[in-house]
Amino acid sequence: MAVAEHAVHYLEIVTPEVDAIRELYENTCGWRFQPLAPELGNAAVAELPGGSLCGIRAPLQPQEKPVVRIYVRVADLKATVQRAEQSGAEIMLPFMEISGRGSIAIYQLGGVEHGIWQLP
Repeated sequence: MAVAEHAVHYLEIVTPEVDAIRELYENTCGWRFQPLAPELGNAAVAELPGGSLCGIRAPLQPQEKPVVRIYVRVADLKATVQRAEQSGAEIMLPFMEISGRGSIAIYQLGGVEHGIWQLP
């Protein structure tokens, strides 16, 4: 994959209307989604021009709200989480390994959720 460090690695869309949003992006952007990826919460995933990915999935729990979350690729997940916390971010998910895909973390600042992704 050709996505450089600090570039968008993954665009995650969480919505109760997965089929409608998937169809929207297929019709407006020409993205082609692959079968569901269980390791990404059963997201339908498309590779975008430039090598980034987009995953569209349903909420995993009843209280999970719709969100669009961008994950930026980093070389050192733990150091980036520390720097985010030092910058005033609230760490929502300090570390989670995703089988075969690397590790992620999520933090919030300014009412916006931000994700970071370290490849294996």
